[in-house]
Order: sequence, then structure tokens, then C-alpha cells
Amino acid sequence: MKKSDIVDLSWDDFDEMRDPRPAQTDFDAVVERAISRRGFLGGALAFGSGAAVFGAGVLSSATSARAQAAAFDFEPIDIATDFDIHVPAGYQWKPLVRWGDALWSEADGAYSPETGVPADMADKVFGENTDGMELFSIDGKQVIAVNSEYVNPKINLPAASEGMPKSAEEVQLLKHMQGVTVMEVADSGDGFAVVKDSPFNRRIHHDTQMVMDGPAAGSDLVKTSADPEGMTPLGTMNNCGSGRTLWNTYLTCEENFNGYFGATGEYDATEGFKRYGIGGEGRYAYEKFDPRYDLSKEPNEPHRHGWVTEIDPADPTSAPIKHTALGRFKHENAAMVQAADGRIVVYMGDDERGEFMYKYVSNGTWAEGEPTDGLLSDGTLYVAKFNDDQTGEWLALTPETTGMPIEEILVHARIAGSKVGATTMDRPEWIAAHPLKAEAYCALTNNKNRGIKPNAGGDETPVGGPNPRETNNYGQIVRWTPEGDDHGAEAFAWDLYVMAGNPEVYDNAYGGSANVTPGNMFNSPDGMAFDTKGLLWIQTDGDYSNEGDFAGMGNNQMLVGNTDTGEIARFLTAPYGAEVTGLCWSEDRKVAFVGIQHPGGSWPDGAGKPRSSVIAVWREDGATIG
Repeated sequence: MKKSDIVDLSWDDFDEMRDPRPAQTDFDAVVERAISRRGFLGGALAFGSGAAVFGAGVLSSATSARAQAAAFDFEPIDIATDFDIHVPAGYQWKPLVRWGDALWSEADGAYSPETGVPADMADKVFGENTDGMELFSIDGKQVIAVNSEYVNPKINLPAASEGMPKSAEEVQLLKHMQGVTVMEVADSGDGFAVVKDSPFNRRIHHDTQMVMDGPAAGSDLVKTSADPEGMTPLGTMNNCGSGRTLWNTYLTCEENFNGYFGATGEYDATEGFKRYGIGGEGRYAYEKFDPRYDLSKEPNEPHRHGWVTEIDPADPTSAPIKHTALGRFKHENAAMVQAADGRIVVYMGDDERGEFMYKYVSNGTWAEGEPTDGLLSDGTLYVAKFNDDQTGEWLALTPETTGMPIEEILVHARIAGSKVGATTMDRPEWIAAHPLKAEAYCALTNNKNRGIKPNAGGDETPVGGPNPRETNNYGQIVRWTPEGDDHGAEAFAWDLYVMAGNPEVYDNAYGGSANVTPGNMFNSPDGMAFDTKGLLWIQTDGDYSNEGDFAGMGNNQMLVGNTDTGEIARFLTAPYGAEVTGLCWSEDRKVAFVGIQHPGGSWPDGAGKPRSSVIAVWREDGATIG
């Protein structure tokens, strides 16, 4: 494989190329129990309303989506396979901001359809590959904080570089396209647009000064030659999902940070490096031009990434804070709720095949208007164990339960989770907490290794519980209710809200649960968000080939689910090649802002390079949509 071809791999395939895992095939007996749609899917799993999730026969035509969508105020749309956005009748959309659009007047005209963005303007424009986002109301202004997860070097670099940086300047170009954008938006009379030169506008990238707090801050594991105190790391990277605090700050989540590091010389391939997929050649050749990313020179630098980072969108001068108490892993997003006694609870998923779900519970309590000091730095990290009888428990990760010092528990949270026997999951992505009752949902996007290979730590991945299918290419959404309706409780009950699948190809478990029909089928649920009505918006990042096992699914999409009845309806389809990721609403809930990542063709301009974008969607009658 040519070096430039590495950037074309998915992050999962990149990890497997770097650290292939042995096959295991000793789960055949349990697979037999899971494979029958009539047997397994006719079992006891149920919606909270009491209606069976599984067991009913699937409806047989695309019109079934209309019958199933009675709870929604839009006509569900069909799949699409083209290079455009589609929304229901009575709705409109337009781009809000695209990669390369100026945030400040000095960057007007910086983007070129032929050459992209020059290095000296990369941190003055909207970043690449938009992902999680949140909207904040600040002093009467509307401000969006939005992640830029990664780059596409074959698109972002000059053509002569052939998809791999050739100089320190080109590495800086890539580093400055990623991270987080904070930007003011306003309705100009012709729809929403970015307010250029707003005092709230800010770019936070791989070179931005940060601070660390929590038990791992200042430990020997995070000290480097540039920061011997281990308290002031640079940069936030591979910013995937997001969250917001109850005190209205932004939580950006660092996911596939491992791929940014490589080595130009000898280095110690530690257990931690192996578990997190760190080593060898970096995905973007940063290590060749910046010693910070060279494992042979700065072996602790990777320990300073993979955290939940808090940003205050109201204060552009504030330093982002990496909260080590929340654990280090491939964070997808962070869903904050409050326990019955006022403690802060943060649910998190580790987005890798066979890894775990976590929650953090603060020691201190909080009420509106009170200080927030210590709420995200002093508490206990837990990992989830799901039982086959639809019960579960949160296992505390402490020196007593793991035999590890607290700083090692947090820096190597995956290893700590293995020590206490956490449940290996099918890639836990976004977690969303219901706004009207004590329930939470996690998108388990897919896991082709389920029942076939262990995870990177050697933990088995047996079929069963919330991960009921071997070689799971479709994904599912698990739901849990904490004991006593208290998110601070250590026990919970769980079921599956939906198992994605293809009922036109399979009549067994791979056909999906009964609320999946030929008219609404999808694969790989990823992003999720609840609106104020308690409807669950589901975004997909899966196979858009529309062939074979995925025939009839079309491009990636955004659907809306009623979690009381189980109904699911398709609301939006993305351009071919794109992932739908990130969702927030205007203050009056009349406009939804939706992220469209890595589109194909030349979307949305119709010429030149494809441009990851945030779009605005609204109802033509001016009514609310969220």
C-alpha cells in the first residue's frame, strides 16, 4: 500500500492495518440462539410503552413508512442515490457554511475551487469535515460551536503533494483545518448566515493552548519536554461528537487521536499504545515534520489526547480544558444529565469495535447559578456491564476495583474497563438522554468483528445481550432506564429501541426489528439528538452502495423516531458519499442545523472540490421543527 493510500482507509480499517487481531470462532452456539428472527426477535425485549419491539412481521412495501409515521408532522421521504440533499415536502434547505468560508473579512476569497485554502488562512475559515455541534444563546446572539473531525489530504493539500504533506507548512495547513469552530450566526432576512468578524468567532485547532485538570493532570504520564509540568497541552484533535454542559459550555470529544502519531526512530510499544492503536506510521505524516507527534521523541504526547475538552463559547479568550476525570478513549460524544441528588452525570461511548460505554458521576452537586469548579474534575468514572436478562450495572473504575493508580485508570481507561469485566460493545457512538424522562440511548453503529475477533485488549466479543448479531454490519440502538429513575444509580434495565437491518434481503435477525420496514430501513446509526418534544433524531454513517446487503438503503440519511411507539420515519437524505453528523436548532426551534461530512462529487457548489458543510433546514410555513 502506498503511503498516500492510508488516508483513504476508514479509521477502523486503519486501526486493523496497524494492529491486526486474531480470529476467534468459538461462539457458534450463541450465534444459533440469536440468528432466528422469529425466535430471538420474538422474545421479551419491549418498548417502554409495553408494545413488543420484536416479533411482528415486517410490512411489505415502501408505503408502510407512511403508515408508521403517523406521529410525525412531515411526509416521510424515499431513499436517494444522487449528489443532493432531499427533505420532505413543505421544507427547504440551504448551506449555512462550507469548508473554506471566511469567518473574518481578512479571509474573504481565501478558498479556491481549484486549490482549496492556503496555509496562512487555514485557521481563518470554517474547518473541514464538520461533526458534532451545539447552539448557544449569548447576550442575545446565537453562537454555534462545531467540530471539524479530520481532513481529506487528497482534497485539502496542493495537487503536487499527492495526498500526503511534503513540508512543515503543509502539516500546519492540515492541523489548522481541524478542531473546533465557534461562530456567531444570524438570520439576515434571507436565511441564516455566519456573522463575519463577530467577537465570538474563534478557531481552536491542533496548536491551540489548552489546560488539563483532574487526577491525571500533572502526572508523569502526561509530561513532555515542552510541558514538564504536564498541565498545558497543545491542541484538540479528531473532534467527533459533542455535548453541552448544564451551565452552557461546549464539550468537544476527541476520538481517533491515535492516527496522528508515528515514529521516526525506536520507541517503546507499550501495552497502552497497543490497546489504543498507537505506533508505526502516522496517518498524515505529522511525525516527519513536528517532533511533538514523534513517538521516538515524545512518547507521552499521545496521552495528552483522547479527552473530553470543555470550551466556553461566551469567552473567546478562555483556554479550553481537557477533563482527565472523564477518562481517555476514543470519545464519540458526551451526554450530560443530573442525578436526583444534584450530582453531574456524563454518559460517553468509546467508538471502536468491542470497546465500552462509560459514565462519570461528580462528587459535588450543582444547581443553576452555583459555581461549577470541580464538577468535571472530581468524581468517579464507571464502565457498563450489560447482562443477558436485560439488567445492567455501572462498575466503578477505582484503584480498589482495578489494582491501578488513578492516573493510570484515566489515561488507560480501556485497560481498566477490561480488568473489571465490562461488556464489549458494537462501537458505542452517540449517546442521547431523553429530555422528558429518565432514559438514555446509545447508537451501536456496527461491528463486523462481533463473534469473530476479540477487541484490541484481547477481550472476547460474544454474541448476546445488546449485541445480538454476529458480523453486525447494520447496528442497533440500545436504551436503558436507571434504577429509581435516577441517573446517579449504579443499576439499570435495558432493551433495544431498534435493530437496523434489511427486511427485503433477510427474514432473520439481519432483517432488523419490527419497526424497520422496506420504507424506512437504514444501517449504521451514528449521531443522535432529542428535540424538545422528545423525538429522537437519528443520523447514519454507513454503507451507501445501495447494493447487496444494503440494497434499498440509498445514501446516508437522518430519520426521526418516536421512542414511545417505536415509529421511525426518514426525514433527510445526504449527497452520495456523505455522512450526516451533528444537529442543533436555532433558539426559536424553527431552523435545524445539520452537518454533512465528506460529500462526494462537487457538492454543494456544483463545481470544484467537495466541501463538508453545515446546512440550515426549515419549514416553509415558519412553524417549529424541533
